[in-house]
Amino acid sequence: MIQRKIRRSSQERSDLFDGLPDDILLSILCKLSSTARCPSDFISILLTCKRLNRLGIHPLVLSKSGSKAFAIGAKNWSEQAHRFMKLCVAAGSVEACYTLGMIRFYCLQNRGSGASLMAKAAIRSHALSLYSLAVIQFNGSGGSKNSKDLRAGVALCGRAAYLGHVDAIRELGHCLQDGYGVRPNAAEGRRLLVQAAARELGSVLRDVAPSALHALTWQLQNKKPQRNSNLSLLSEFGLNNLNATSMEAHPVNRFLTEWFGSFDPGSGKGMRMCSNSGCGRPETRRNEFRRCSACGAVNYCSRACQAQDWKMRHKGECSPVDPLVVDVAGADPLIVNLDGDDDGVGDDRTGEAGGDGGGPVE
Repeated sequence: MIQRKIRRSSQERSDLFDGLPDDILLSILCKLSSTARCPSDFISILLTCKRLNRLGIHPLVLSKSGSKAFAIGAKNWSEQAHRFMKLCVAAGSVEACYTLGMIRFYCLQNRGSGASLMAKAAIRSHALSLYSLAVIQFNGSGGSKNSKDLRAGVALCGRAAYLGHVDAIRELGHCLQDGYGVRPNAAEGRRLLVQAAARELGSVLRDVAPSALHALTWQLQNKKPQRNSNLSLLSEFGLNNLNATSMEAHPVNRFLTEWFGSFDPGSGKGMRMCSNSGCGRPETRRNEFRRCSACGAVNYCSRACQAQDWKMRHKGECSPVDPLVVDVAGADPLIVNLDGDDDGVGDDRTGEAGGDGGGPVE
């Protein structure tokens, strides 16, 4: 009798689930795929039963997949993971286009396919794809130094900046200050740099615990910023360390860092990785990235990476090694290429050790 009741109750429960319309389950799965904190949050649902497995790979669900749903480690990369991302790309997921595009471009060295996937996402106003394509254009990644298209890089940065991408806003500000690929406009460039710092500060404060927010509010209200225009908005209020600890790298940048972290991306050809720990981009040819002219120990793929690494780490480590590096008319030393891949005036667009070169400047 008891066994009969248990069997009947189990049948009722299964009937309730089987009775749910597919539309409701699809809505739930779409929400799950867009908010998953890791791939297993979504994959485990697909393994639950045949019905969830069938609905889980529905194009509508896959098109909503968020970036963390693709946050696999480089050591776990496999043909199955590649196939899953291709399914998401075919379903129209912009995050899948960006993630797989970056992996193909840098890791699998399939430059054309990778750039095409990022362009597919960029067309749909994906800010990260727009900025990544801008970095590729600025550096001529995947080609020769003559492949650089500065105007295209500025245009892509402008579009990403319009969408609120902080790194793109900062990059565009430095381009305007230096006249790099665009007519110089120091005032507008400075305004964009301050805007990038303000957005960064806002994101930091949103992540601060309520218990610490009161102390930060008091600090901002009572500590007057210094008047030196070469100081960042964050450093003016002494929030550099807070900002450094709160920044979280995108899953694809963590993948690149892990992929290239265990070996030389140039396979012994002398190519380097971006020194910003949250980037992971490698050079695609020798001397593609710029080195710090003060110490020569670090190199960066972009001004944004240089500015982040300066605040998080390099500001306390940079020490000039060449006595011939001279501060001319109060200007700060620039990031230059020390290996002979010199592209002329204006290419030394990233700076170090303060000033508008992007050390403590925003």
